[in-house]
Amino acid sequence: MEDLPPIIVRKVVKKAGHHGGAWKVAFADFATAMMAFFLVLWLSATASPEQKEAIEGYFKDPIGFVEGGSPNPVDLDGSASMVRSSSADQDDSDIQFEDEEIEALADTIEEERLQDLMATLQEKIDQNETLKEFKDQLLLDITPEGLRIQIVDQSKRPMFDSGKSELKFYSEDLLVELGKTISQVPNKISLTGHTDAAPFSGREGYTNWELSADRANAARRAVVAGGVDEDQVSRVVGLASSVLFDQNDSYAAVNRRIAIIVLNRKAEDEITRNAGVRDAETSNKGASKQLESGSWFDDVEEVNPDDVSW
Repeated sequence: MEDLPPIIVRKVVKKAGHHGGAWKVAFADFATAMMAFFLVLWLSATASPEQKEAIEGYFKDPIGFVEGGSPNPVDLDGSASMVRSSSADQDDSDIQFEDEEIEALADTIEEERLQDLMATLQEKIDQNETLKEFKDQLLLDITPEGLRIQIVDQSKRPMFDSGKSELKFYSEDLLVELGKTISQVPNKISLTGHTDAAPFSGREGYTNWELSADRANAARRAVVAGGVDEDQVSRVVGLASSVLFDQNDSYAAVNRRIAIIVLNRKAEDEITRNAGVRDAETSNKGASKQLESGSWFDDVEEVNPDDVSW
């Protein structure tokens, strides 16, 4: 045994080394990202709609914000800096264009409503026995002023007796039925009376102008009896034979007619505006006459200069 070499066993013991600080950097980055994330959530929850719009505009077009105003979506005092949405910096043509779009949309909606009313009237004419008898005398169309309903005379079935403004019983029934349908819309209406060119030979001083106006008023009373509110009537006009239906035959029966127009918004505004101008002119003329006559100063007492404190 003494001749055998000694057996040497080498054991390697591994000791844990010191870790680096990379994990600390990663944790710090994670904590910073979470803080920024929760800060964004908090700002989004407390921001007003205007501030959100400003931030959205900044990210959509940062160049426009830099050139047109503050480069920061939120100023130091916390208020939103909206350059593109500011009314002071917005181009007037853009505002006008938006108004025109709204106006066009409103006109489209109103025209569709008048088209629906015309379709309803046409359907009612086909179904209602009273209206059905006058189907060939009822003319419906859309004009720049609104929906026009014309009731024309026939030689064998006139609306009025010759030279009279009293409605025939069947004409009154017809207008009452029309009034029931017209009263269902909020639009104001205009009534116009027309005659043919035959000169009126009744009492002295009474012409086709007075006759057409009286007939228009008779039609107004009938539609009001059918349910149209008095305030819904905007205008009652007599035009005599100045606007003929048949230009080739001024004595034709169709020239004697009543026209009811369901006015659109533009026509209503035009009538109101013109009436306002006339009222203002009348008021101004009255004021001028009072100034000329001195009537405004009749009740003014004479003032002693010593009693006035300047």
